[in-house]
Amino acid sequence: MNFDPGFDIRIVAQPLGFTYGNDCFGPEVETRRLNDIRKSLRNPDCNGPEVVYAIAMDVGKTRHKAILEEKMLLYGAVTYAAGKLGDEPVRSQGHIHKKSSHSGWSPPEVYEIWSGAAIIYMQEYAADNPGRCFAVYAGPGDVVVVPPEWAHATISADPATPLTFGAWCDREYGFLYDEVRKRNGLAWFPLVDEDGEIVWQANPNYMPTELVKKSPADYSETLQIGRVVPIYEQFEQDPDKFQFVSQPALKQEVWLNFTP
Repeated sequence: MNFDPGFDIRIVAQPLGFTYGNDCFGPEVETRRLNDIRKSLRNPDCNGPEVVYAIAMDVGKTRHKAILEEKMLLYGAVTYAAGKLGDEPVRSQGHIHKKSSHSGWSPPEVYEIWSGAAIIYMQEYAADNPGRCFAVYAGPGDVVVVPPEWAHATISADPATPLTFGAWCDREYGFLYDEVRKRNGLAWFPLVDEDGEIVWQANPNYMPTELVKKSPADYSETLQIGRVVPIYEQFEQDPDKFQFVSQPALKQEVWLNFTP
């Protein structure tokens, strides 16, 4: 990895997934195959890697397991295959987060890129009018926050290099796909051009909208998330820092007109 996530987790290429150090816990990974995600793609009949990505939800240091459960927080790790999905980059399915029973909110998510190049795409609404749309370009060590309720997907921006990232999530995580799938995807499709660069095409199933392409925001004042230090280590130093993920109302004023 190009960035130390702050605990002993390692990427495995064959089969795609992770291994964990002696002081860490983690599940057997779930994989998403191309056939699992075709409904989210611009061209559902495309070719691509058979296993598109592997997910390990609920990883971390063993000594933190109890406090993570108490705070309803969960740390997840995802690694992508290299390559393309037809003329699209490898990416997750567009989705929103289901509302958690303990907070009543569709929770936010805090991403940290470990290796590769990422674009975190997000739009305000999974509706005919998607509202504001952002493509946030991020590299190893960068942090990107997706606010509550927003539809989003994580995109590999470099087909030649596998993307790997971690994220703080609500422990009652769940993904809702229906509103995105019935519009054949999110409001903007990422495509890979002949030079291997990402270009964007509007999805005609939405009202016309602008796509804002940008670097990650500085969250040090709004959410007290520092730079350089891994977000897992920031939790280790201050276990309350990411409580807003499972209790979004703590930062209710931040989510108004949020810019990622």
